[in-house]
Amino acid sequence: MENPVWEVARPSHAGPFPLGGFRHRTGGTVELRVVPHPAITVVLEFGDGKLLLDDGAQHGSFVAGLAPRGVRIRGEGVACVEVRLPPLNAAGLGTGPAELDRTAGLAELCGRDADRLRDQLSETGSWDTRFALVEAAFARRISAVPAADPEVAWAWRRIVQSRGRVRVESLAAEFGWSRRRLWDRFRARVGVPPKRAAKLVRFDHAARRLAAGASAAEVAAGCGYADQSHLHRDVVAFAGVRPGVLAGDPGFAADRSAFA
Repeated sequence: MENPVWEVARPSHAGPFPLGGFRHRTGGTVELRVVPHPAITVVLEFGDGKLLLDDGAQHGSFVAGLAPRGVRIRGEGVACVEVRLPPLNAAGLGTGPAELDRTAGLAELCGRDADRLRDQLSETGSWDTRFALVEAAFARRISAVPAADPEVAWAWRRIVQSRGRVRVESLAAEFGWSRRRLWDRFRARVGVPPKRAAKLVRFDHAARRLAAGASAAEVAAGCGYADQSHLHRDVVAFAGVRPGVLAGDPGFAADRSAFA
């Protein structure tokens, strides 16, 4: 029997959110590693098979915030669209980002809208049409969300632009807030405190370099880690595996190819 693999699809144009499509193309059970990103990750399942998570619980479509550790999804006959939403807009999912400290079923957050979107994805054979449906659905939800405090949005941008290497202790002082005020406002909107957000952004950059074939030593030096042991601890904390295992994981490679 041919080894099971994922068919990977990418949008033909740049949209408001990063999107990728995955379909189980051959026989057997498939696995795809979903590691934390500096975004709210939504996986929308629409295949004939069952989408399962690590613990064996059937979730179907699910949402993961910035806090949960990486999970594997697996199943047979699975097809899904993955979308990454800015954490500042997490309230568009019907909850606050701080409540996304676990992997939650999309239906429990979005109710009938989730079922309606799944039906629409199942009824079309075009990936671009699926991507357009997902973009429109989440754009509508996010448009109804009040904007974040400008200071919180600015702090998030600074963390992302610095690839997680900004001194988060100095962020509040730059616009005259107390550290406590920034930490509280940032966590309420993003779901994690600034320091955790910076570590996640740095890990995301390191994971991209590992997936591209860079050595652990190169990644540690280039991404601001004190040494390889420091990199190792962060990768295990976020992905649940060692850097070498993560870099060689076929499902992780498929995920990265969809969002390159």
